Amino acid sequence: MIRVVLPAHLKNLARVGSEVRLEVTEPVTQRRVLDELEARYPMLRGTMRDRNTGKRRAFIRFYACEEDLSNDSPDTPLPEPVLAGKEPFLVVGAMAGG
Repeated sequence: MIRVVLPAHLKNLARVGSEVRLEVTEPVTQRRVLDELEARYPMLRGTMRDRNTGKRRAFIRFYACEEDLSNDSPDTPLPEPVLAGKEPFLVVGAMAGG
């Protein structure tokens, strides 16, 4: 079971609580987690990735095990603690400004 934590605005959009739990087929990658998340919550399509290219949106970041995975290949397997359900896969809305 993969645990996913979404930023507040996406939790509200999907009408979910603090955490989403997903069954994801192996190998468990960012792409597969996001595919499953969007399949289960279709209102999230296009919010984290561009609908046409599948690329991560500019102000969305992905983290796991205190590491920024945002620039990793979407097909890189996620860390073992995420696979074991010990750590969540975090979707974070980035901030900008100055």
